[in-house]
Amino acid sequence: MEIQSKSSIQGEIKVPGDKSISHRSAIISSIIRGNVVIENFLFSEDCIRTIEILRKLGIKIEKLNSNLIIKGEGIENFKEPVEILDVGNSGTTIRIISGVLSATNFMSVLSGDRSVNSRPMDRIINPLNEMGANIYGRDNNTKAPLVIIGSSGLKGKEFLINISSAQVKSSIILAALHAKGETEIIQPNVSRDHTERMLEYFGANISYNGKRTKIIPGTKLRAKNVYIPGDISSAAYFIVAALILKGSHLIIKDVGINPTRCYFLEILKKMGGRITIKNIRNSGNEPFADIEVSYSNLNSIIIDKEKIPVIIDEIPIICVAAAKSDGKTIINGAGELRYKESDRISSIVSQFKKLGIKVKEKENNLIIEGDRNLRVSEGSVDSFGDHRIAMSLAILSLLSKNKVKILNSDCINTSFPSFKYILKKVLI
Repeated sequence: MEIQSKSSIQGEIKVPGDKSISHRSAIISSIIRGNVVIENFLFSEDCIRTIEILRKLGIKIEKLNSNLIIKGEGIENFKEPVEILDVGNSGTTIRIISGVLSATNFMSVLSGDRSVNSRPMDRIINPLNEMGANIYGRDNNTKAPLVIIGSSGLKGKEFLINISSAQVKSSIILAALHAKGETEIIQPNVSRDHTERMLEYFGANISYNGKRTKIIPGTKLRAKNVYIPGDISSAAYFIVAALILKGSHLIIKDVGINPTRCYFLEILKKMGGRITIKNIRNSGNEPFADIEVSYSNLNSIIIDKEKIPVIIDEIPIICVAAAKSDGKTIINGAGELRYKESDRISSIVSQFKKLGIKVKEKENNLIIEGDRNLRVSEGSVDSFGDHRIAMSLAILSLLSKNKVKILNSDCINTSFPSFKYILKKVLI
């Protein structure tokens, strides 16, 4: 992908459906008896992997325009797959579906690409095995591929987990739905709560309050239709583009503003960003709204480590905003970025430097020396096959003196297939 220097961004857009909610809506609907219509489903490569795996488990799924129809028959009617369940590049799929497969009565094997198979999986293997599942992984039970032998005898328990991860939490929650006895999950910090909200919407006996989630199994889930709002993580790239390009004004319609997802907006506002939330509504237990953004003179900020779990996907694009701000921005405790599609700390530092940004890593911290008059260098940068790095580099490259080539940019299709089209539409 080649990006030319542009002066501003103008217009009104919509971004595709939320990736996190799309995954969960398909998986949770499959364990409910009855038909669920999912409106505005994200048909990205990652979410399509989830659909394909559910089909291999015997779930009937139909696509109708931008909607998905799941014909759920309950987990007891899942079928043993005859082949390996390939999650591709989707860490969300492998972690969350593992919780469901732990409660089946058959064996299944989950694997992914090189990136997924190098990520830490002991964070789900250990708690699921403690509940009575039988999961075996490569590298001494720490990595995928995973062999899961399901059990009908899962037992609920209390978990004090040492990492705040919505994927880990969701995996335990979906296993706990089919366990005997109550399960409580306590995290060190708040993480995304899409799974809790959706299960509550479908009628589960679940309570959640910040760091604590409690599930009492036995309640029958009710089939209801789901509307998926626009993905705020996808909107983030256009929000920052409007903030850093002079004369910009942008309205993004129907964006999800779940409180555990939109803290990065508060960060950008504290940096001086002119951002307004309008027309707030609610559907399926998820709030959404329109977001209006205008060019702003940004200032640096210090981000504390306890906020990292709720901005984990937005950190690369926050770094772009930091590069165009006055002063030194410090992002503390961002070590979890090393276990994403790439080592995102290393990716940000190495590729931002190629474009002339003063950035460095110190242990698990990122330090960016911003410049409000920034013009980045021309040349080539590499996304390392990481969709969020690729899109962040694309937005940063709009400030180039000439042209920037972004290598390995096809990875954008894993989460935002229409990114290039929408960007071209609003650039002036």
